[in-house]
Amino acid sequence: MSLPRETLIEGLAEPEAMHRLIEQAEEVLRTWQPSWSSFLSGPELEDSRRLESLTELRVVRDGGRPGTERCRLQLSRSDQELPLEPTPISGLRLEGNFLFDRAEPQDMRKALIDLGVKADDLGDLWLRGDRGAQAVCTPEAALHLNGLTGQVRDVMLTVEAVSIDGLQWPAQRLPKQLTSVEASCRLDAIASAGFGLSRSKVIRQIKDGKLRLNWHPVRQASRELKVGDRLQLQDRGSVEVLNLEITKRDRWRVEMLRR
Repeated sequence: MSLPRETLIEGLAEPEAMHRLIEQAEEVLRTWQPSWSSFLSGPELEDSRRLESLTELRVVRDGGRPGTERCRLQLSRSDQELPLEPTPISGLRLEGNFLFDRAEPQDMRKALIDLGVKADDLGDLWLRGDRGAQAVCTPEAALHLNGLTGQVRDVMLTVEAVSIDGLQWPAQRLPKQLTSVEASCRLDAIASAGFGLSRSKVIRQIKDGKLRLNWHPVRQASRELKVGDRLQLQDRGSVEVLNLEITKRDRWRVEMLRR
């Protein structure tokens, strides 16, 4: 069965992941065999919502718990009843002494990839103070990585596979609606109000590549935001612009949702 490929990929900045999902979906529809995708990034998950508009296809996403950034998709026929089965995901503990050499999440990901897994084998990853990190991955990656030792600069890293229930997840933020009045719709102004940081700290986060706009790194603090734009800041969640309204004093009332 062929899906409307051109319509599904039209306008996408990076259509490679959607091409793979379309091929997987067509196989599912043809064989009646449900299938799980690899882990998809935030932008890829946004693009994949186009598949949810297809009446013949059922799409379920899971990254280990609600609110995860990276998820796997289960694709199945919408007219097919499926048995309840656990999502094929596992957990990892990454342990090392990072007291004097702080690591970033991307350092941990690179160390795991250097040990022989692919980037799309890995879901969310978060730091555990100076002791290392924890992560979500495919069962195949967990089997391969279990017991291996890696390196993050001069720090030895040991990897242990655990169940999803054995992970210590970071605290989840409850969604909170915020309102602020700003002189402009600049990215640094709205990020400062939304995340509760000073403008100078926001600019530093931008320079360090830790602030993303609609899942993509952004380097321009003066960029104007619009309704629907979403900011993601490492370790601080996300802020979505819900509404922008000019006031009588020619300032901007900004309504935001922080998660």
